[in-house]
Amino acid sequence: MKRLAIVGASGHGKVVADTAERCGWQHLSFFDDAWPTVTRNGEWLVEGDTAALLDNLSDFDGVVVAIGSNEVRLTKLLELQTAGARIITLIHPHACVSRYALLGEGCVVFAGAVVNAYAKVGIGAIINTGSSVDHDCELASVVHISPGARLAGGVRVGEASWIGIGASVRQLVCIGHNTIVGAGAVVVADVPDGVTVAGVPARLV
Repeated sequence: MKRLAIVGASGHGKVVADTAERCGWQHLSFFDDAWPTVTRNGEWLVEGDTAALLDNLSDFDGVVVAIGSNEVRLTKLLELQTAGARIITLIHPHACVSRYALLGEGCVVFAGAVVNAYAKVGIGAIINTGSSVDHDCELASVVHISPGARLAGGVRVGEASWIGIGASVRQLVCIGHNTIVGAGAVVVADVPDGVTVAGVPARLV
């Protein structure tokens, strides 16, 4: 029986768990630092906190971090890597990922998402439901591409940046680190580090 540990008992965690089941994982266990206050996440049990998982890593064939916050997700990924966890990548069977794309460990790609040829995606990224990452895009670690967002060819997105639901990014645009692109925004020019942009066309908020 393939056993998977999921860190983060949240709504995002439920989608990760559903994707894992679709990928053939047979036994799913959640771990969350809100335990023992939180003991369930939908259909699945929360069996302990991060410390409990670290004490029992050998019980699991894989580990994935299902935390929406980019910064917290990166912290947990690095902690698990240091402990020697087998961090896995999940690709929903109804996603389309080119065999020429490169995904870092700990990524999740949800149903209806497309990752095209020669895209490079860093560790712990979320390619959410129905989003698209086109050819030659480069996404740094723990980027989140929200549902329905679209990146045209050759876009670069810096570490821990968040592309909001339904946003669109023109080809060859560079988006900085720790930057937020608002829901429905249309990005037609480069965006610096650490800012929020929104609107059509996107402007600093």
